[in-house]
Amino acid sequence: MLLNQATPFFDDKHATDADDLRLLRRVADQDKQALAQLYRAYHGRLARFLNRFTRRPDLIEEVINDTFMVVWQKAGAFRGDARVSTWLMGIAYRVTLRALRDGSFRYQEFAADFEGEAVEPFVDHEQADWIDKGLRKLSPEQRLVMELAYVMGHSLEEIAQITESTVTTVKARMFHARVKLRNVMPMLAGVTGDERCAG
Repeated sequence: MLLNQATPFFDDKHATDADDLRLLRRVADQDKQALAQLYRAYHGRLARFLNRFTRRPDLIEEVINDTFMVVWQKAGAFRGDARVSTWLMGIAYRVTLRALRDGSFRYQEFAADFEGEAVEPFVDHEQADWIDKGLRKLSPEQRLVMELAYVMGHSLEEIAQITESTVTTVKARMFHARVKLRNVMPMLAGVTGDERCAG
């Protein structure tokens, strides 16, 4: 099917929100096929999100499965205060925090000299790797809000809902993340202090 190229992005986004809401309502009625559709629609997005906490695929799958178990159980409780995608990300975030607390899902810091490839399939792999290394220099909370905003496209209000924090807290985390990135990114690119001052 060809998409109308004149249709703005946000119209497609609202169509997706409406589709997600219809699926969620079907899940609330115990429709397993609707749950499977929602699972397929969000699996990759959730896996990329969880990949920020661990590189172990088995743990990522476990958290995704636990997330959809909660979706299955709580779909009827969805109030519609947020988009379905925001609600799902919030559940995944809380399931991840619970797993981190009980020790079954250990957050993995990377060594400063870690040379792994970037997670996102960007065209410019070198730049993506550079950005990924910069993000790894942030605290988990800072990295999370930056990725939810700039990689996944969530608004400040949605990030506050997902992380169960205030918009002010989200803004503060983003501010501190930007300051840190402004200082660390030139170093990761091999630019010296003298070169930064001259540029």
